[in-house]
Amino acid sequence: MNKVFSSAQEALSDVMRDGQTIAVGGFGLCGIPEALILAVKRLGFQNLTAISNNAGVDDFGLGILLVSRQVKKMIASYVGENKEFERQYLAGELELEFTPQGTLAEKLRAGGCGIPAFFTKTGVGTIVADGKEIREFDGRKYVLERSLVADISLVKAWKADRAGNLVYRYTARNFNPVVAMAGMITIAEVEEIVENGMLDPDEIHTPGIYVHRIVLNANPEKRIEQRTLSPATA
Repeated sequence: MNKVFSSAQEALSDVMRDGQTIAVGGFGLCGIPEALILAVKRLGFQNLTAISNNAGVDDFGLGILLVSRQVKKMIASYVGENKEFERQYLAGELELEFTPQGTLAEKLRAGGCGIPAFFTKTGVGTIVADGKEIREFDGRKYVLERSLVADISLVKAWKADRAGNLVYRYTARNFNPVVAMAGMITIAEVEEIVENGMLDPDEIHTPGIYVHRIVLNANPEKRIEQRTLSPATA
């Protein structure tokens, strides 16, 4: 099977549809699949549900899909840097399912493992638990959380071989591995593609069995979400 596609748009065009759920890797603006997100915008898919730790910023990352009104619902743990997200949500134009960060990661991991639901203490006694089953184990209360499986997962890795084995760098390992697991179809944007057998098995973070398509983006923009300078360098 040839998993390498010539462009992000080619990798998406025949598998993505309006109304799908997409899971997007990254943490802040670190390790986000920039080219794949831009391809979703250019292809014009509508009424999407997006699962991501955060919603990017107004003009980058998932933020560009919010500006173009292609996302109808966000499932996220943090959205504080996106003013357009805030405006749409307060105006009732965007659905939001807030999920604690660790719970979100476990929802994706469990979905990728075929586990439909799990109990966690996180959120008990808060609005996070409203309408959900509460059960007691060993004298403590836990809330039932449903796992997440996406129609399409979009992830960013540093390196891949042609079989789809992925290696991440630093902070990009936060959500990309579990997002990759949770997709019915997973598409990886990578900075380097090597031949099969060139990766040390011990350095592989996501096995190729989870990855269906690969796109090369050798020179991503890699923006910094919040740049802070000392007075001496400002």
